[in-house]
This record gives sequence, structure tokens and C-alpha cells, in this order.
Amino acid sequence: MNLSPKDIVRELDKYIIGQSEAKRAVAIALRNRYRRSQLSKELRDEITPKNIIMQGPTGVGKTEIARRLAKLVKAPFIKVEATKFTEVGYVGRDCESMIRDLVEYSVRLVKEEKMQEVKNKAKNIVETKLVDVLYAQRKEQNATIVDGENVATPTITKEQLLEELQSGKLDNDTIEVMINEQPKAIGMMPGGMGPDMDLSNVLGSIFPAQRKKKKLTVGKAYELMLSEESDKLIDNESVNSEAIRRAEQDGIIFIDEIDKIAGKGSSNRGPDVSREGVQRDILPLVEGSTVSTKYGTIRTDYILFIAAGAFHISRVEDLIPEFQGRFPIRVELNNLNADDFFNILTEPKNALTLQY
Repeated sequence: MNLSPKDIVRELDKYIIGQSEAKRAVAIALRNRYRRSQLSKELRDEITPKNIIMQGPTGVGKTEIARRLAKLVKAPFIKVEATKFTEVGYVGRDCESMIRDLVEYSVRLVKEEKMQEVKNKAKNIVETKLVDVLYAQRKEQNATIVDGENVATPTITKEQLLEELQSGKLDNDTIEVMINEQPKAIGMMPGGMGPDMDLSNVLGSIFPAQRKKKKLTVGKAYELMLSEESDKLIDNESVNSEAIRRAEQDGIIFIDEIDKIAGKGSSNRGPDVSREGVQRDILPLVEGSTVSTKYGTIRTDYILFIAAGAFHISRVEDLIPEFQGRFPIRVELNNLNADDFFNILTEPKNALTLQY
């Protein structure tokens, strides 16, 4: 991604009205990432991203700026709410789970890319299998009795069936095929008890997927079989290692409602203690630490953190000093006026008037 900050801002302008200062800040942060990737490994390891705090009322574009930014560079991106986390020792989401969520997203992103690469090969395999089943089905349907025996006589060739399949004429026909049964989700271990873990994934790795004969439309069977065959053709180990690398080097975590975990004034009693605890638990992740995930360990040193909040009651200065120090760039987003609302309805590429 060799875009200058001006190019990045121009891309963001296609979807977001105003907020030029915030766009400029994230554009420079993104450009610095690209510049860092051009350096030698020794120098690259010395450079960490400059995290950003966005301050502004609800609905002015804080989340959208971060989301569009990630989409622009195809970077792993997640949005989390600071209020969903609790400090260690309380029941609730463990702060490290945001890193695991980022890795999960990264795995999906890489897997989709790899599946696109093998799509044509998988398509040929699926079409051959479906044509064989359809051919056998047609033979059975057109069976006639000759000298007291059932004689299957197809009325169509495999080549003709393939043409009809590719043109979509057979999408609504019913077919019986063997399909992997989807594992049922068994639930998650609470964040306070340890790493978030989907038990169905753990059991799925121990017991092989069960295959079951199902009656489906040709269109649905094609879709499921394409997914299965693509999955067989990709190397999951390389997907996982690439996903970890991409989450480490290009990942963006957007922490919303950061103002809700800021203390008010100098009180150290009551809920303020818990708020400060969440900040202290997030701090090692922002500073750089190693987190274990089911795909391997990931270092958080080079993940870009963008925090945002309305800060109506509390102020940025109410965050603990160490936390503030890890977010050196602060941007204030402006309130929207009547002209902005009119422009939002008419100018962006995804404007509501165009959607309607």
C-alpha cells in the first residue's frame, strides 16, 4: 500500500464528511506503517506505532474513520468497547480477549484470500462430483423395464449436464449428496476463568467431522461443497502463521467508550478502582506483550491502538498517566452541523439517498 497521507485522506473523504484533523492523524499513522515495512529488520523492530485517542461526541465518525482505514489496507481490524472488560479477578471479559478476537478476524481474512486462490480448482472438483450425482439421478429417473429388468437410460450427456449446471439452470433442482455436518457451538469459557475458548472447536480437532447424506437444492449443495473442497486445498498451518504475522504487523484495534473507564476526579473508592484496573490490564497490551491464542503466540508491540470516547463527563487527563503516555496523538472531532448532515445524505459513495 504505497499511498501518501493525502491519498489516504482522499479515500476517506469518499465515505466520511468533515473531520479533516482526525483523518490526517490516522493517514499519517498508516503511512508510517508502510514506511516502517521498508526498513531493515533491526530498525523495524525499534519502531512502534503512535497510538491515537479520538475525542468527540457520538455519531461524528470516530468508528467509521478507523473501519474505513482498515478496509483500505485490508488490515485485520476489530472494534471493542472498553466497558465490556473487567480487571483480572472479576467475572467478565479478559482484556487479552481483544487480541484473540483480532487473530480470529485475521485468520478469517487470510483464509478467504487463500480460498479465492484455489477457487477455480475447487470449482472443477465440485462440478465433476455434482455432474456424476446428477447423471446417476437422471439415469434412475428414466429407468425402463426391458425383459423384466430395470434398465437405466439417461436422456442427457454429462457434458450437457455440466453446461446446465454452469448456467444455473439446475440451481433449484433437488439432489442428495454427502455433506460434512456442521459442529454445534458448545459455548465459551468465561473471560474471567481463562482464555476465551470455543469448546466446539476443541472437540472438532479431536473428533473428525461427521458426513451425512442430505437432500438439498443443487445451488445450496454447490455452495457447501465448494467451501469443503476449498478448505481441503489450503494449508491451514500457513494460513495460521500468515494470520498471526498480519495481526502483529498490520492489526488495528479500535477501543470505543474509553471515557467510561476514566476516573472522575481524585477519588480512589468505589467503581473508580475497577475502571483504573481495566486501564492497567489494557496497558501491557498497548506497551507490548505476548499473548497466547489457539493459533500460536502473538506479540502486541506493533498493533495500532485507536481509542475513542465522547468525554462528556470525564476528560482524557482522568486516564492514568501511563495509559495517556501510550496514546501520544490526540485528535478532537467536531460536532456536526446542518450542512454536514445534508452532505452526509448526498455526497459519500454509500450515501443514504443512493442506497434508497
